[in-house]
Amino acid sequence: MSTQAGSEVKVFLRTRPTANFAENLIEYVDGQTVNVHQKKDSRKGVVNNQLNSWSFRLDGVLHDVSQEEVYARVGRGVVLGAVEGYNGTVMCFGQTGAGKTYTITGASGSYQERGIIPRAIQEVFHEVDQRSTHTFRVQLSYLEIYNESLVDLLASLRGCPGAGPGPGGMAVVEEACGGVSIRGLSLHLVHSEEEALNLLFEGEMNRIIGTHALNKNSSRSHCIFTVHIESHSRTLSEAKYVTSKLNLVDLAGSERLGKIEPEGQMLKEAMYINKSLSFLEQAILALADRRRDHIPFRQSKLTHALKDSLGGNCNTVLVANIYGEAAHVEETLSTLRFASRMKRVQTDPIINQHTDPVLQVRKLQKEIQLLKQELSLHDTMANRMETSYETLSEAQVAEVQSQVQRFLEGSLDEINIESIRQIQEVFRQFKQALELQEQKVKAQLCQNYTLVEKDQSTADSSAAKPQSPSGTVGKVEGRRFGVGVAAPSERHIRSQSPGRTKTLRTKDLTSSPPPKADAFEDFKAEQGSEINRILKENKVVLLECRARLRELTEGVNTTKREIDSTSTTLRQWKDRQQSQGQFISADGVPVLDEAELSLVLRLRDLKTHYRQQYEELHCIKAEVNYCQHLVDQCRTRLLTEFESWYNESFLLPEEVQALLRSGGTIRPGLVPVDKALSLEEDEQEHFERRRYELLADSPSATIFYSAHNRTVKRRNYNKALSQSSVQKTTNRSSQRTKLPAILSVI
Repeated sequence: MSTQAGSEVKVFLRTRPTANFAENLIEYVDGQTVNVHQKKDSRKGVVNNQLNSWSFRLDGVLHDVSQEEVYARVGRGVVLGAVEGYNGTVMCFGQTGAGKTYTITGASGSYQERGIIPRAIQEVFHEVDQRSTHTFRVQLSYLEIYNESLVDLLASLRGCPGAGPGPGGMAVVEEACGGVSIRGLSLHLVHSEEEALNLLFEGEMNRIIGTHALNKNSSRSHCIFTVHIESHSRTLSEAKYVTSKLNLVDLAGSERLGKIEPEGQMLKEAMYINKSLSFLEQAILALADRRRDHIPFRQSKLTHALKDSLGGNCNTVLVANIYGEAAHVEETLSTLRFASRMKRVQTDPIINQHTDPVLQVRKLQKEIQLLKQELSLHDTMANRMETSYETLSEAQVAEVQSQVQRFLEGSLDEINIESIRQIQEVFRQFKQALELQEQKVKAQLCQNYTLVEKDQSTADSSAAKPQSPSGTVGKVEGRRFGVGVAAPSERHIRSQSPGRTKTLRTKDLTSSPPPKADAFEDFKAEQGSEINRILKENKVVLLECRARLRELTEGVNTTKREIDSTSTTLRQWKDRQQSQGQFISADGVPVLDEAELSLVLRLRDLKTHYRQQYEELHCIKAEVNYCQHLVDQCRTRLLTEFESWYNESFLLPEEVQALLRSGGTIRPGLVPVDKALSLEEDEQEHFERRRYELLADSPSATIFYSAHNRTVKRRNYNKALSQSSVQKTTNRSSQRTKLPAILSVI
């Protein structure tokens, strides 16, 4: 394994922007040193050793900097290391409302203000696209620790509620390699930046937040967003691969209960938060002391879950968030003390390298083959004649047959093996014994059952209802065929038990099932009519949204061209005015010509109209994406249920297949749906989906807004379903900015 030299945890300080920064109390020196001055409290009396000035040396101070610069200095190195195979952790710690969630996640509705997690996701998939010599597998998980309970924030996507900490639920478990993992936490495979952002926004909406004196949307829990990366070389002979975990941690805010005086549920949450952070600080103190043999990781769920990130095999970075105001100087000191202790913790990151078992087996097989050849050559050179490689004689075959028979009867405990030829003969004798047993079973079945041919008309008229099993085979009715589909001839297995006659109707193996294209049309008209109806309605709504999107796109482009043309005309007009001289009023103020004023007013109106159209364009884009998702979901559901119906209606039951297969008949194979059906998407619809283009800041911005809007729309839509039944909208044109009335198939 490749290793990095042991190093300290990197610590950065970020100040929440404020107009009342206490410059006389907090001083930043050379971009790394923080000096804090605190006035002496006269109420505490005179204390000889009372300090009023402290100095802290950190790796960097982030004061009045953008989100992009924060990520460049804090997160980019950790993310690139994770792609290389090093575990990484970025965590935010500080007082409630100091900007931890803003730093780690950012503003979900703004692309420019996105935090470390969205930028890390973008960086990971950018590196995946750039490294063509490797294949990557990226998985995500999102864990919340609320009041010492583990919650899966993405559990809703797998169709089950978040598991609790009880038996069989979620728990922190130790791994054989020395790390930890969360049992019961769902892992979600993602293939693109947009899929990952969808999961991030889904988890953010499931987080527990509350109103606080310092923050109206305060996070009341610790959250750990983890990116699992696995990288394989495309070289077939390379059996080694690397894995890594990137933990992005948003810690709940520390609080002084005597200062904010919480009550009820808020008090309970604050007590759990302070308790877990206190245990975290104890673990940090123990890690900083090299003489300590025991580190108390198991005191809380938070410290146990972060065992890998705290002083272990990990590149760890801490961002300490503080207020810059004088009223919070005590909390600022507490945060800086924690940061300085964290900086003394040593880490030993190594590349997590593993061996691919499949490629390793192939490599070992080649070595075994070489060893066999060397053994054969050695036997030849040593003139060893004891081991026979010739075909067994009749006497030897008879002896092997006798040994196998006695072994099956139980009179012989084991068979002595002396050569490869003998092993092959033993297996051949076992195969013969098995075939003989199958023939006996078939003979017994033929004594009780006979095969008779029967026409479809006779079978329908003489069919009996299925009866409970009692040693004979009961009749199973096939499903009704659709109009225009000929029913295949049938084979009946008739029971000859005394006093009973029962029939099992199956498809004649000499005939083929009806074509899937014809059967699919019948299925849509009957069993799948409801899903087909929903699919058609959703496609109508989708086409309406796309038409509106094309109209808005053309309008935005037209308005943009008019703005450019008007700006050019106005600039030319101003150039002429400067060459000819400009009119000035008696007060010395420039006077606009009537034509120039008209151009200025028109340009202002065009820009206002352009912004309105652009905002509406983003909304309708989100609606189109969601409508497309529901159409794809309906189409998948329709094909899945058709495949199940087709298999049940026209393919043989498993037990009958086994019975007929014993007589040498091979059942017909299944035809994949994609080859049997010609369900291509309408060409015009396919063309229109790719025709429009969004005017956005960048491709990454389009992905970011699309993922956020889709998540918001899905949550609002599900909430509406839980409150009332979905009714078909009678006038969609009056609600064009809202989500259309589309029925989702779940």
